[in-house]
Amino acid sequence: MDVDQDAPRGMKRTADEAGLPPEAPRRIKAGRHHNVINKIAAGEIIVAPMNALKELMENSVDAGSTSLEVLVKDGGLKLLQITDNGHGIERDDLPILCERFTTSKLKQFEDLQAIGTYGFRGEALASISHIAHLRVTTRTARSSCAWQAHYLDGKLTPPKPGQPSDPKPCAGRPGTQITVEDLFYNIPNRRRAFRSASEEYAKILDVVTRYAVHCSDVAFSVKKHGDSATGFSVSAAASKLDRIKQAYGAAVAKDAVEIGTHDSKWGFRASGYATNANYSAKRTKLLLFINNRAVESPAMKKALEQIYQVFLPKGAHPFIYLSLDIEPNRVDVNVHPTKREVHFLNEDEIIELVCAEIRERLAKVDTTRTFKTQTILPGIPPMTRPLCTKQQSTNQGMTSEEQPHPKTSTVKKLYENTLVRTDSKARKITSMLPPPPLLHSHGHANNNNNNPSSGSATQYITTDKEQVEIRLISIKNLRAEVRSSMHDTLTEVFASLTYIGVVDPHRRLAAIQSGIKLYLCDYGLAANEFFYQLGLTDFGNFGLIQLHPPLPLHGLLSLAADFEIENQKPSSATQPELDKTQIVNKVHSQLISRKAMLKEYFSLQISDDGQRLEAVPLLLKGYTPCMAKLPTFLLRLGPYVDWTDETACFRTFLRELAAFYVPERLERESVVPAQKSTLLGIQR
Repeated sequence: MDVDQDAPRGMKRTADEAGLPPEAPRRIKAGRHHNVINKIAAGEIIVAPMNALKELMENSVDAGSTSLEVLVKDGGLKLLQITDNGHGIERDDLPILCERFTTSKLKQFEDLQAIGTYGFRGEALASISHIAHLRVTTRTARSSCAWQAHYLDGKLTPPKPGQPSDPKPCAGRPGTQITVEDLFYNIPNRRRAFRSASEEYAKILDVVTRYAVHCSDVAFSVKKHGDSATGFSVSAAASKLDRIKQAYGAAVAKDAVEIGTHDSKWGFRASGYATNANYSAKRTKLLLFINNRAVESPAMKKALEQIYQVFLPKGAHPFIYLSLDIEPNRVDVNVHPTKREVHFLNEDEIIELVCAEIRERLAKVDTTRTFKTQTILPGIPPMTRPLCTKQQSTNQGMTSEEQPHPKTSTVKKLYENTLVRTDSKARKITSMLPPPPLLHSHGHANNNNNNPSSGSATQYITTDKEQVEIRLISIKNLRAEVRSSMHDTLTEVFASLTYIGVVDPHRRLAAIQSGIKLYLCDYGLAANEFFYQLGLTDFGNFGLIQLHPPLPLHGLLSLAADFEIENQKPSSATQPELDKTQIVNKVHSQLISRKAMLKEYFSLQISDDGQRLEAVPLLLKGYTPCMAKLPTFLLRLGPYVDWTDETACFRTFLRELAAFYVPERLERESVVPAQKSTLLGIQR
């Protein structure tokens, strides 16, 4: 018996089963609209602001530029501007500048086999003009003025509605300035995909620093819109090693080893720098350039990491800058829309030769290692049982007859005038003097022998704040000033000195020993210079001395102003008297207007309402400055700090901070007479 069965539920039915006419196949259209095509192509080439900047920088270097200035706003999405001093663009070439496939670097396909420039397709400016508002200002060396043009969708466009679209003459220096505004304004999905402006700015910095290391004789600078200081800069005269130091820090440059090899059989030459076994990072940093083009090569990176596994501990990675010059006819550069990848012949052989060179260089310098050690932490109780060496433990089990006797030799007689105490822990003559009584904070003797320390110990809280790498030119210049004025003999004296004692506390004179010589040192001036150089060294990375509770800022300034007015010398008839209210209000407003900078660079924290001082900088752990000098220090930040110039501002502020940290003059009566008599050689 035949039984009709329905089709299982949930299954699709064909048009015949549903009783519908079959759908006609879709026809192939001749092509999309040109704007759609151009937007799709632009989205493949310009993926992020960093890609646009990379294309523009390569065009500038191709134009013979020796200086590139980059200005960024909102991670390059709102504004991305690059200014160079290259050859410039002729006025007659401006109408077709942003059309696709217009270039002066390539005429026929065979030219790709010998291409020596970064660009060759003529798509960068065209792609940018389809997804952003583009403005070009350019001037050639023989032109009497600069020309400015606006572009949209690859064509000239008027700057404002109703105005002509032809290029306009304007003032400008030789070179080209390209301004990209509102990137991806017509692709909202792409624009929303970017997570933060700071992340895009970091990617832009990464691109610039890569090319800054590679492009010799070219100056680079990057700055955020509205900032007075540059985020990164390097001069045209800087060497390769100096560029690595500027871009990636002194630790990388210190441990970098120069590499270089070549082979005529495979038609390549390699050069660069690689860090030795003393340097390690969390990730491998590979700067790879093939024929001056920044590219990525997973095979090369993997091979280099395998080499360093022998020299570095687990989890440590190197820094490598590698430049490969390969014969152009062996390289295919047209394999990726953003030119991020290239293919070249004999890749395995070239990688093996490069790895062999790096392996050989690392083996030559692998004679010493530097390890970071942890010092003894404060508060850890001493060991109850002393440790002994293997030799000592062996000798303890022997009798006096069995123990080895030292070899007898002629001992040279030593004279007292040639003896040098090289160990500062050795007992000094001052240790035989009676200890001074402990003092309270107000200066009276403490007779309580059961409580040797009446005050509580200072508590330090360590945070996981990342070390800030300071790249300000002003700070680098100030550090260079200190290095240039360095005195080798004095440096050696202070490096090997042994403290003897205070000679004159009021004049802040102390006796120190270096070698067999005894010196009289003004420890006030020495401390002032020490804290100034310490401030330069740790600039932007100071610790904090939290004030609990916070102190009234206006009250501190008023207290210092009262002291200044009381100690003011009698003024002449022409010199006006100080107005306390005016002085305090002016200094107070200066500090409040710059509280963000004071917090970022100097760890001087003022409350949001500007009424209270919350923290002051900590220059040296274990040493707290005299807080009685705090009001005067704050008041002097007004008239004695040059707020108009960056270098002068940092210099004068650090000088005032050093003066604040210098120890106060001690009263002569506070020194124990027995100590004073012994140190001065006075018989009582």
